[in-house]
Amino acid sequence: MHLGSVKRLLVRSVGQLIRALQFIRRMSVGFIGAGQVAHALARGFIAAGVIATHRITASSPGTDRPTVQGLRKLGVNFTTSNKETVSKSDVLFLTVKPHIIPFVLDEIGPDIEDRHLIVSCAAGVTISSIEKKLQQYRADPKVMRCMTNTPVVVREGATVYATGTYAEVEDGKLLEELMASVGYCTEVEEDLIDAVTGLSGSGPAYAFTAIDALADGGVKMGLPRRLAIRLGAQALLGAAKMLLDSDQHPGQLKDNVCSPGGATIHALHVMESGGFRSLLINAVEASCVRTRELQFLADQEKISPAAIKKTTLDKVLQQPGVTAEGVGVRSHGISMFNRSDPRTKKK
Repeated sequence: MHLGSVKRLLVRSVGQLIRALQFIRRMSVGFIGAGQVAHALARGFIAAGVIATHRITASSPGTDRPTVQGLRKLGVNFTTSNKETVSKSDVLFLTVKPHIIPFVLDEIGPDIEDRHLIVSCAAGVTISSIEKKLQQYRADPKVMRCMTNTPVVVREGATVYATGTYAEVEDGKLLEELMASVGYCTEVEEDLIDAVTGLSGSGPAYAFTAIDALADGGVKMGLPRRLAIRLGAQALLGAAKMLLDSDQHPGQLKDNVCSPGGATIHALHVMESGGFRSLLINAVEASCVRTRELQFLADQEKISPAAIKKTTLDKVLQQPGVTAEGVGVRSHGISMFNRSDPRTKKK
């Protein structure tokens, strides 16, 4: 490429970034849904200083949820009207359950304007399905899809996003800068988001469970509960920081802790004997598969909230590259990873 072309491209990119940063300072953010994700993002944005409290609006039909009370304590504008949230917002996060998305889009669709950037945080709901619904009201709705996690509340979140058909480069830059203020953020192809959901989207729950179990081990060996929890959490926090600050593979860092014949290698042997690695791999896979189930349900024109409870693994298993053996399930209703089939159990 000619040097002049490179310079022009660089100037254009820098200009787009500057415009995105300037817009962030004066834009308004809305949340349709006032649950854990909305609460975590609002707290993170406020803590990062990127969005003023009075420029954040959240809506939910319920007013007595702890997260709603938390949002009100932050000073966020709260309303029971989704339409009011739309009217007050430039960037609109959809933070409701996946099966609620079609109902929400039917409600707010007529109110969407050119200025609105729609960001869906609903697991499994595709950009195309949202665009299709909104195109009943607008020819070119700007839609993006992101998967984040609750550690955004302490500005240590992990977020990926994908860009829709009508969203522009500036929209992607804007969302990336906004989400980077509360942790790590990068763009991916949309077909990778289901896997991200299984890994980092659900990941905090895996970590909390691990800390809880480690603390139980400490208590069993005589440690006070509070101290055991703090030490377990600090061990995971420190290990994560070491890995992120290092060029070494996690396996190498693990090896560095294991002295020949020492306590750690004996502990790791017990973990390997219990299938520790396989359990984590299966957990990521199970979350990803469930996300695909939710996608199937959300892609239907309208599904009642009760329908989300039905198992749709047969539909999931019809997708390319997905097999019953690969996800560790039988496709006729037996629970995931349940090795014993009650219908064949000897009496």
